Amino acid sequence: QVQLVESGGGLVQAGGSLRLSCATSARTFSTYAMGWFRQAPGKEREFVAAISWSGGIANCAESVKGRFTISRDNAKNTVYLQMNSLKPEDTAVYYCAASLRDYSRSSMVERNAYDYWGQGTQVTVSS
Repeated sequence: QVQLVESGGGLVQAGGSLRLSCATSARTFSTYAMGWFRQAPGKEREFVAAISWSGGIANCAESVKGRFTISRDNAKNTVYLQMNSLKPEDTAVYYCAASLRDYSRSSMVERNAYDYWGQGTQVTVSS
């Protein structure tokens, strides 16, 4: 069982920045593709960003492109989500997830591509 622990959420004003982290003790972390999803109250959980096991391939949802960046440090077993120019509509619980699948842009946007999920961290953006 792989445990994922998110941190870095909080309250920020519109236009501000936050960096989310997702850490795991899994020794096989470097073999997983990783993703970030978010869920706002009353809405479906939606894809935010994903990154391949090596960090060489990444993609983001159109709604966050140019503002959010996903990265990973396999030496630290951690994946990050740098969020800049935050908007009130970015308010949600953010979840990281790990996938055993080979990375592909089409599959990594789907929740069922992921095998493990963290508990989530709240991000609130005030206007």
